[in-house]
Amino acid sequence: MTTLLKSATIIDTSSPFNNQVKDILITNGTITKIDNNIPNQKEYKTVKLDNLHVSTGWFDTSVSLGEPGYEERETIKHGLEVAAKSGFTEIAVNPNTNPVTENKASVEFLINKATNFATNLYPIGTLTQQSKGIEMAELYDMQQSGAVAFGDYNKPINNDNLLKIALLYAQNFNGLVLSFPKNKAIAGDGVANEGVNSTTLGLKGIPNLAEEMQVARDLFLLEYTGGKLHIPTITTEKSVKLIKEAKKKGLDVSCSVAVHNLLLTDDELHGFDGNKKVNPPLRTKKDVKALVKGVRDGVIDIITTDHNPIDIEHKKVEFSIAKDGTIGLESAFGALNTILDLETITNCLSKNPKERFQIKLNTIKENEKANLSLFTPNGEYTFTKNNILSTSKNSVFLNKKLRGKIYGIFNNKQLILNS
Repeated sequence: MTTLLKSATIIDTSSPFNNQVKDILITNGTITKIDNNIPNQKEYKTVKLDNLHVSTGWFDTSVSLGEPGYEERETIKHGLEVAAKSGFTEIAVNPNTNPVTENKASVEFLINKATNFATNLYPIGTLTQQSKGIEMAELYDMQQSGAVAFGDYNKPINNDNLLKIALLYAQNFNGLVLSFPKNKAIAGDGVANEGVNSTTLGLKGIPNLAEEMQVARDLFLLEYTGGKLHIPTITTEKSVKLIKEAKKKGLDVSCSVAVHNLLLTDDELHGFDGNKKVNPPLRTKKDVKALVKGVRDGVIDIITTDHNPIDIEHKKVEFSIAKDGTIGLESAFGALNTILDLETITNCLSKNPKERFQIKLNTIKENEKANLSLFTPNGEYTFTKNNILSTSKNSVFLNKKLRGKIYGIFNNKQLILNS
């Protein structure tokens, strides 16, 4: 199949065509020509879209899918289709399934279920057996089967020595260890950011300290052991400072922030909407400002949707007992496009996460594999349930003003476009 993308603005800091408007010819999944005007002489499939922009394909490092065990929330098949139509060519899938992804067989199950899709699926294996934080899981076996990292999704490793051993052991095969930034003893039964809003609303608070103590501990351990550490979904100003200092020391640490924590604050809690209950929680304006600055300065390497489908039975309940999590694939670009420039967005969604998780990064140039996200930064709209493609509808961005539109992706010799 041959596809011709017409008048595409290329956003790729590694490409010689960055910020240029070009035609792109793709033959059998490979970019064969990039030029100012490529005539369609052989009735190629032509893609001509309003203010078309293309970047290297986006990779989301934290996506939860229900299957196996929670198929009513989302299946692998449908989740990959949603990811493609949201602009993502790759996703890393969290191990919070039933059973959890903790061995060779469960990793291979996910990979086999995800074959022949436009969006690639990369499993994250648990760091500990059954994600219970007691004994280390079969990390090497899982990596040999295709796992790209190891972490217990949204569960902290309370045992300091266990994390120390994991960081030491994973160095034998260049494994990436994830450590969720939450001190369970300090967080307690908290359900929202500790502050004026939680006090006013009578909600148990989670102080910034709960995150920052864990980040500090993880960085101390990393300094002692060496190895590769990724701290997912940080939310506080102090966490940014701690990671910045660690990077200055030369520690091999990266971190991510969820899209919703870059835009929304705990002011959203008024109304007790269960869709606004996320883990880590929404913080303050001061924290949001520090997180955005951290992204712009390069301290925060990766932006993730932290996409976590939850069925209505576990969301439309009393706030304190609602399950944590929001979907985020469909709203990610539209939200980020309201606060960040395109090069920062694409670097944090593509170049940086792929390099960190050791995923092949294809540049937009001739004779490279076509791995592309297609979008336009133009057009404001209100995000409603009509914009949700996921099976579960638990979006924190419902009724928010977003900007831009996803056209689709080209990957694995497949063109996926939104209708």
